Amino acid sequence: MAVEERSSGSGTDILIRKVDSHVTTLRGGLHGPELELAERLADCLRELVVSTAQASAADRAQVRAAVHYFVLRRESRGRLLSVRSLAAAQRLVNKAASQLGRPDLVVDGRPARGAVDAPPDRTARS
Repeated sequence: MAVEERSSGSGTDILIRKVDSHVTTLRGGLHGPELELAERLADCLRELVVSTAQASAADRAQVRAAVHYFVLRRESRGRLLSVRSLAAAQRLVNKAASQLGRPDLVVDGRPARGAVDAPPDRTARS
């Protein structure tokens, strides 16, 4: 029995280390809303990894795929992830959280910077 716990703990630790390492890298280049989104996605992934450690192989595989997508998805040059990549990772992570019955872990998107200051529709008509 100790072997099973150790085995699942080892896989869990590896995935969490991958997430942590990636976020550490992102902290060097992302700022503001993009960094906040990356941090929230990392928090969600860590929680999914821990909560599915003893789940079915299919559930664990879904979380592992989400972690790998977040960590390896690169659409821009250099070490930085583009906003589009984070948005794509967000969609995948949210889908995994929802399918695993964890809607509490869904990461809400941040409005675009200009959207907060945009006037309501009724003002635009005037």
